Amino acid sequence: MSGDWAGAVGAGGVFLFLIVVAWQIAATWRARMLAAREEQYKQLAAKYAALLEDNVELHRRTLEELTQARISIMSMEKMMRSIE
Repeated sequence: MSGDWAGAVGAGGVFLFLIVVAWQIAATWRARMLAAREEQYKQLAAKYAALLEDNVELHRRTLEELTQARISIMSMEKMMRSIE
C-alpha cells in the first residue's frame, strides 16, 4: 500500500510540474506578444507624428499661397478701381 501512495504522490508531482511548466511557457509567450504589440504601437505613434508634421507643413504652405492669392486679387481690384 505504501508503494501505491508513493506512486500517486509521484504522479501528482509530475502532473503539477508539467502544469507549472505549461503555465510558465504560456506566461512567457503572452509577455512576448505584449512586447511585440507595444513595439507596433510605438511604430504607429511615430508614423502618426510624421504624418501630422507633414499635414501641418501642407497647411502652412496652403495658407501662404492663399495669402498671396488674396494680395494679388486685392491689388488687381485696386488697379481696376483706379482705371474706372
